[in-house]
Amino acid sequence: MKTSGLGELEAVLAVARHRNFRAAATELGVSTSALSHAVAGLEARIGVRLFNRTTRSVSLSAAGAQFVDSVAPALSTIRVAIEQAGSFRDTVSGVLRINTSAGAARVVMPLFLEFLQRYPEMKLDIVTEGKMVDIVAGGFDAGIRLAEAVPQDMVAVPFGGALRFAVVGSPDYFARHKPPRAPADLLAHACIRMRMPSGVIYHWEFERHGEVARIDVDGVLTLDEPDLMLQAARAGLGLAYLSEWNVAADLQAGTLVRVLTAWTPPLDGVCLYYPSRRHAPAGLRALIDMIREQAEAERKRGEHGVQPSRPPASKGRVRSVSRTANDKNT
Repeated sequence: MKTSGLGELEAVLAVARHRNFRAAATELGVSTSALSHAVAGLEARIGVRLFNRTTRSVSLSAAGAQFVDSVAPALSTIRVAIEQAGSFRDTVSGVLRINTSAGAARVVMPLFLEFLQRYPEMKLDIVTEGKMVDIVAGGFDAGIRLAEAVPQDMVAVPFGGALRFAVVGSPDYFARHKPPRAPADLLAHACIRMRMPSGVIYHWEFERHGEVARIDVDGVLTLDEPDLMLQAARAGLGLAYLSEWNVAADLQAGTLVRVLTAWTPPLDGVCLYYPSRRHAPAGLRALIDMIREQAEAERKRGEHGVQPSRPPASKGRVRSVSRTANDKNT
């Protein structure tokens, strides 16, 4: 039997990720018809249908699912081998695929832009998802998530300092309602409820001096996107529970007011992570070096009494926040 090319295998994995030929073709930079021919050609040679296709949907067949599970790790190993060989070049180049959440991507975007300016022959492919994914099976070189959500078998590189969540409301809202003094007071307030990627409604989490509280808040609006929650909070519809990264500009501008500050201690921030069993490609190593350079610069700023750009990591006990919530809010 004729051996299939790497391009055909990449085509199958891309369609499996997107469940859509057009989206997969866009990712690979080819036409939809070329992608369809590549997949069909591979199916013809191995004698089985890998995808069930209708006019409205694309799904893996049983054979296709088994094929993808077997091929994805092998193809990942081949990519690494190619990267290792290319690492002997003087110039860092290639494509770096990173999976993260939308909130975290906004926070680290300045780092990404600096990285591309420093290494003009590199390309970044950033995919944002609320849910945690298997970065190896998904064909990603690395992921960026909150530290406590990083799988145990991954190498984690922390950056960005500590993270805190904040309960905020508009000045107009607080002109009409007495600010809450303890988490239990939220039960008497209108709140903007948060739906997690899993579909579960998030219970707001608090801690002070070892006392932990989880509040199932009430409100007329439930949302699953931080920017929409910000809009609703600014409009005075109720209180929102978001990361400091989301609300920093509004707090500085005075369009939102923060409450219950003592009940939201800092927790570990985000990490870039990658498989421990894999040799990191040259582009990823360069990005890691930049992260460490940034951390060292922040440390030196602190030593000289300069206010760090983000709060330092907490040295005390860090409260435990559900990973699903972490994924969505960062």
